[in-house]
Amino acid sequence: MGVKKILNAVSTAVVVIVAVVVLGLVAMRLMGLQGYVVLSGSMEPVYHTGSVIYVQSKVDASALEEGQIITFRLTGDTIATHRIIEVVEENGAVRYRTKGDANEVADGSLVDPAQVIGTPKFSIPYLGFALTYIQSAQGRYAAIAVGALLLLIVFLPSLISEKGNDKKSKTKEEQT
Repeated sequence: MGVKKILNAVSTAVVVIVAVVVLGLVAMRLMGLQGYVVLSGSMEPVYHTGSVIYVQSKVDASALEEGQIITFRLTGDTIATHRIIEVVEENGAVRYRTKGDANEVADGSLVDPAQVIGTPKFSIPYLGFALTYIQSAQGRYAAIAVGALLLLIVFLPSLISEKGNDKKSKTKEEQT
């Protein structure tokens, strides 16, 4: 197999992989799934540090039950994913006592239904490490370099074939 055929195969595979990933991400967004990076081991072994969990945001927060895992807003930008260990009713209001599976004690405050973002549907291990890295300055440069390399791989076969065609046409011209 020639170099040109190998480069064609690699470039085709790269384009297909990128297209599948992009379509998958778009489909998840259309289905109401939001991704969150797991930053701690509080939910080990269910969700490992560095995973990305995809959370279904369309849930009836008042109908959640003990044993369910929820993603909720603690304060400001802080988001947690823990298991409901108790449904607490106080003065007609429902709130949830939560705890990370790997934690020894329950969380310090109850979760109000308004804080609930949704329920995790699935996770992708290790993807969070890559996403976190890409968000750093060094990671952005690496992502740009990888993107440029991928573009080179995609277009290199056509550049090689054009040079080959130029050589063939010059040889034919010289013969006539």
